[in-house]
Amino acid sequence: MALINKKVGDLIRKHRLKRGLSQEELAHEADLHRAYIGQIERGEKNIGVQNLEIIAKALNIKITKLLEDRSK
Repeated sequence: MALINKKVGDLIRKHRLKRGLSQEELAHEADLHRAYIGQIERGEKNIGVQNLEIIAKALNIKITKLLEDRSK
């Protein structure tokens, strides 16, 4: 598993929980499969830029929030 996938997945989970959404609710908002959201959050999937943008919009945040480097 690539570290970047895990970091992005963790940020998606953080923002999803901040909005009080389940994986299923986020999947519905983003028109993606719930299992896919789970795989992204666990860092198992290499998410494409287009789906990253879709998820950011569903979370009502800028895409850059999902790419922040927390190691600084």
